Amino acid sequence: MNKTNPATDSFQAKTRKNTLKLGAWTATWVASTALATFGPQFIWDSSKTLTTLALLVNVIVGVCMILANKQHLHGLDELQQRIQLEAMAIALGLGLVFGLAYSMADTTNLIPAAAEISYLVMFIGLTYLISVIVGQRKYR
Repeated sequence: MNKTNPATDSFQAKTRKNTLKLGAWTATWVASTALATFGPQFIWDSSKTLTTLALLVNVIVGVCMILANKQHLHGLDELQQRIQLEAMAIALGLGLVFGLAYSMADTTNLIPAAAEISYLVMFIGLTYLISVIVGQRKYR
């Protein structure tokens, strides 16, 4: 007979709820970023008022996403928290070091095109993803 542990079931339900909440806020933030980026050109013909409002909404939704991420992290067990902390430290460190080097390469004309923040964001995201995967394997 397969018995379930109510404490484990409750922990898993809470973790799932926090993960879904974080996913929803992240998706909303991505959508608000797209709206703030493309709205002035394709929807409201560069209205400064609407653009300012879209940026304000983007920042507010971003803060809500950060708070949801914090809640998600607090709901994880110690091992998952450690993996996340290490991945975030690596992503932040590499993002800072390579981001500044990338910017300096642009300002000193070592690269032919202007440094774009989107490349740095993708670099940080990929670094974080790879670090989480490596951390999961490390602590198996």
